[in-house]
Amino acid sequence: MKITEIRIHLMGEERLKAFASVTFDDSFVVRNMKVVEGTKGVFLCMPSRKLPDGSHKDMVHPINQEFREYLETNVLKAYTEELAKNPDGAKKTSHEEE
Repeated sequence: MKITEIRIHLMGEERLKAFASVTFDDSFVVRNMKVVEGTKGVFLCMPSRKLPDGSHKDMVHPINQEFREYLETNVLKAYTEELAKNPDGAKKTSHEEE
């Protein structure tokens, strides 16, 4: 399975940096992956839903470490490229900060 498109939507929040939509083999898309700032840098979170007990469950996820690394490497690369093209896109405007 190959990634054929990655779309990044910058958020500019303190921890939530972006949402990503990833298309595989021009046939299947996964939306709402999150690029999040953690204590060791940015990482990729899978789309999840909140359960009645307050916990979260991933709706989709890689089955093996090799694919997880492939996915995360490519999404974080696309995120970095989007930041380079649009450095102000990740910052809140003054009225959003109030």
